[in-house]
Amino acid sequence: MRSITKLLVVPGGLLLLTLHPLFGQSNPPAKPPTAPVRPVVDKYFGVELTDPYRYLEDLKNPEVQQWMKAQADYTKAVLDRIPERHALLEDILKFDNAAPARVRNVQRLQTGQYFYLKTLSGQNLAKLYMRNSLQGSERLVIDTDQYKGPKGEPAAINYYAPSPDGKYIAYGISVGGSEMTTLRVLNLETGKNLPEEIDRVLFGAVSWKPDSRGLFYNRLQKLGPNAPPTELELKSKDYLHTVGQSPEKDLPVLGFELSKNVSVAPIDFPVVFAQPGTDYALGLLAHGVQNEVTLFAAPLSSFDKGEIPWKKICDVDSEVTDASAQGNDLYVLTHKDAPRFKLLKTSLEHPDIAHAEVVVPQGRGVLRSQATAADALYLQELDGGVYHILRLPYGGTPSRLPLPFDGTAELYPSDPRVPGALVFMTSWVKGPRVYQYNPDVNELALTDLQPGGPFDNPEDLTSEEVLFPSFDGTLVPLSIVSKKGLPRDGSNPTVIDAYGAYGITEDPFFDPILLAALRRGVVYAVAHVRGGGEYGDDWHKAGYKLTKPNTWRDLIASARYLIEQKYTSAPKLAIIGGSAGGITMGRSLTERPDLFAAVAAEVGALNPLRAEAYANGVVNVPEFGSVATQEGFEDLYAMDSYQHVRDGVAYSAVILTTGVNDPRVTPWMPAKMAARLQAANSGNKPILLRVEYEGGHGIGASRKQREEEFADILSFFFWQFGMPGFQPNP
Repeated sequence: MRSITKLLVVPGGLLLLTLHPLFGQSNPPAKPPTAPVRPVVDKYFGVELTDPYRYLEDLKNPEVQQWMKAQADYTKAVLDRIPERHALLEDILKFDNAAPARVRNVQRLQTGQYFYLKTLSGQNLAKLYMRNSLQGSERLVIDTDQYKGPKGEPAAINYYAPSPDGKYIAYGISVGGSEMTTLRVLNLETGKNLPEEIDRVLFGAVSWKPDSRGLFYNRLQKLGPNAPPTELELKSKDYLHTVGQSPEKDLPVLGFELSKNVSVAPIDFPVVFAQPGTDYALGLLAHGVQNEVTLFAAPLSSFDKGEIPWKKICDVDSEVTDASAQGNDLYVLTHKDAPRFKLLKTSLEHPDIAHAEVVVPQGRGVLRSQATAADALYLQELDGGVYHILRLPYGGTPSRLPLPFDGTAELYPSDPRVPGALVFMTSWVKGPRVYQYNPDVNELALTDLQPGGPFDNPEDLTSEEVLFPSFDGTLVPLSIVSKKGLPRDGSNPTVIDAYGAYGITEDPFFDPILLAALRRGVVYAVAHVRGGGEYGDDWHKAGYKLTKPNTWRDLIASARYLIEQKYTSAPKLAIIGGSAGGITMGRSLTERPDLFAAVAAEVGALNPLRAEAYANGVVNVPEFGSVATQEGFEDLYAMDSYQHVRDGVAYSAVILTTGVNDPRVTPWMPAKMAARLQAANSGNKPILLRVEYEGGHGIGASRKQREEEFADILSFFFWQFGMPGFQPNP
């Protein structure tokens, strides 16, 4: 998960709105409701640990539900007493809705059609639109309003995939931030859904066959009434669905116990990819959240002839993280003997990774992703916080595209039969734009897919990239965004955002709601801590399992750097992070409660020792370890914030958020952390738990939810900074 401004993301997090009745003008209780202590003692490899609030893990228990509701009501009542919160929210609304629309997930086909998710100004969630050409008129294809829940819960499009002939759209809708979708197929000519509806589709991973008559998708197993919840995301299968056919007739093609020739573990997530121009389908096994995958190939012609003759291309020891095909050539990104990645080429007919051709060797930058087009392979490269797009003509040498400015540059998916590339660009101080690259003239042309907004290029802001020494002398990147001319006297309110997991990078981005903070003199900094991917696989593994303490100690070092350089001071400093970044927040808090005025952990993984007790925790074992081994226990204990809370400590002010439909970080993790901190805290700073009853991990959150949460967290920070207008009314 990411920060409150981006949020909630992996390869792999947050914005939540409490729906409980207002307290009106009455004062809230002096303290939040107390959770009774009912200790449970666990023994791990001879080490005894006490869990005082294990019972809070039973989210169906009416007592637990009542306690969480009381916590949510208390939090809302406290935040409602901040006088300038409403004015701050009005500013957020002004900046966030100033642009006519925000566009993402653009795709184009050989037919000339363009598809994209678009959120109009004032609307809460994105809807799917299309054009028959770049200059063509726009048409609304999927309106999410028709899929709202029975109580008006927001519905979101989690994924969509147009068929290669442009006649159909496969898409998934989830309600209330649950991410559990129903897969549907829309006929674009009639504008109506086909009869089939496929449930238990959590992540989609939809890919069409080149003939547009069938599609591949991943579906969870159907659990029995007494199955443990930890089984939910295990043993999924990839299926082949024929358009117009009952899903009950769908053919499982890759998955657990399907083939004696393909070993699939329960934790593995199988995905099948196909694309025009190649005779093969790729089969991919994602091993939980591990970045390295196992790859297979099989002729597309074999999928209607009984058992599929999958041929293994590589296993995890090849350290491949990404693959694409052009014709019957396969291109893979690997960090084997190349921590900043290299690009290899082999044949789908006779794959041989061990002797594959190195077409782009490891360089100074980190190769991040690739996309095939008719004229060339396009690669995303990260170099010192700035992105480049490389163009590799088939059989030629790579060159960089002439990008219009420095910042983030991402490749949108494109039909491999179409030349050129679609490039999304943004930076810390430039609003998003979508460019189309024409290889015939070597130029990027600005499209009108993303309209500009009046605040998209603020001239009063500046950004800088610096390196600071961490506790062990390692130089860590830090991005700093602020108003021009701010004094360096230690007086500036400052927020540091950090994540540090899965090899995910914290890329330059522009979010207009952040202007509400920056224009009030806030310094916004992003610490690119170890565990991320800014310097490739080595950087990831330097904040991983036994090395995970580097992640939060890098964040602590970034805070000390900003104080030493007089950007700010401890009473004016807050930190924020979510999901796996909750580890970074929680352990920074427990190690240095004196260093921060406030801490926000959004849908945070705060009790990872217990992660294997819920479904998504099981698939995260490759990243964080397992309590089934002594080494895994030691890893998880070191990063468990809940277990490192100590009685009698004066903690920073803390706001914890959760969504009751969160499928990634179970709501009881923030709940248990809130209870523990509230009981242990010897100081007078508040510990608040914010609960969203119509949301989950932040994916699928509505614009209103996002705006409300940002206003709440920012108001909470400003209160703790002592800023005038943000001190609660008595």
